[in-house]
Amino acid sequence: MKISLSSGTLYTFPLRKVFEIASSLDFDGIELIINQDFQRVNAVKLIKELQQRVPILSIHAPFMPLDGWGTPVDALRNCVEIAEKCGIPLVNFHPPSWMGFEVGFWRWMYKVSDFQKEIGTDKVVVTMENMPWVGRFKINPHILSVTAQLIDFITERNLLMTFDCTHMGSGQANFINDFYLCYNSGRIRNIHFSDYGHGKEHLIPGHGMLPLTRFLNHLRNTDYNDTVTLELSPHEFPKDEEIIKASLTEILQYLRRETRKED
Repeated sequence: MKISLSSGTLYTFPLRKVFEIASSLDFDGIELIINQDFQRVNAVKLIKELQQRVPILSIHAPFMPLDGWGTPVDALRNCVEIAEKCGIPLVNFHPPSWMGFEVGFWRWMYKVSDFQKEIGTDKVVVTMENMPWVGRFKINPHILSVTAQLIDFITERNLLMTFDCTHMGSGQANFINDFYLCYNSGRIRNIHFSDYGHGKEHLIPGHGMLPLTRFLNHLRNTDYNDTVTLELSPHEFPKDEEIIKASLTEILQYLRRETRKED
């Protein structure tokens, strides 16, 4: 398995600084979140510059409106086009929010019959991420929040999946059964890894209540051989850069140890 670092883990730093820090660590690459840094710039030129420091293994399509990126559909298509130009094999996106009245995006998704043929390319696969339950009453504000419905949708429409541990765990602490349901669909191509507890997402492993080591042990015993992406909240770290690097190195060692397959 490849172990990747989400650029969102370090988003309190300037983007080039994120890649500078990542280059000093031993991750296999980065998942690049398209954010405000990509407004009014030549995205391909910027990404190719960043790739000189660290390989970019995936792009996360923007999950907020950005100047020049259009609708969520436009943004997703732009990300796929950029990924192909830059040799990045995977683009991930969030499903529409019914609470956010993303009706046009929702209707568009149900009109697509084959995401890999109509949106992806021969060199770029498209994944959709499962989303969290939030708030006092544990509401999931996005469509396809029920695992069985999500699996049916992605299977029928040839859409691949990014499985997010903290998002699934926000709805049920013991999320491993749902992971196997998704894994058995053959659709997972990326895993977002972090802990969840007390209403807080993207915690450092051990800071929440999810059975993450047990999950990794299950994962190790599957045939999964794609990417595990460490996606943490930057608020989990102090501001000291050296402490951040040491913490990320320790978590990376843990991930490699717990996912290493025995000969």
